[in-house]
Amino acid sequence: MACRITELVVEAADPGRLAAFWCEVLDYVELDREDDGSIQIGPATGFGGAHPTLVLSPNSAPRTGPHRLHFDVNASDRDQGAELERLLALGAVRADVGQTGEEDWEVLADPEGNVFCLLRARVPRLALGPGPLT
Repeated sequence: MACRITELVVEAADPGRLAAFWCEVLDYVELDREDDGSIQIGPATGFGGAHPTLVLSPNSAPRTGPHRLHFDVNASDRDQGAELERLLALGAVRADVGQTGEEDWEVLADPEGNVFCLLRARVPRLALGPGPLT
């Protein structure tokens, strides 16, 4: 038996803004909104399927120190250059984490400064099944 990553929790100063950004990037929808301000986003099929959901949890404390985790994303329906332009138009910005310029990935940051990388390879979209696994 093994575990699967089913959701990732990201602290955010503005969960709504970050949820909107990542919904556009990943073709996700809002699944749930909690009284504490947390917003869960994921594929339209909901929690428990092939794709993990993201929970944007409110936290107004300033981040200190380097990022300890980041997302890598790949385009599923266009080349890296076209996807880079789309991500920049959505509000991503280029980020410098000490890369040499020889990398075949692009380092970006989301609207709250969370670093993520756009990799070169195009990957197929996963077929979304009928709903959560039980």
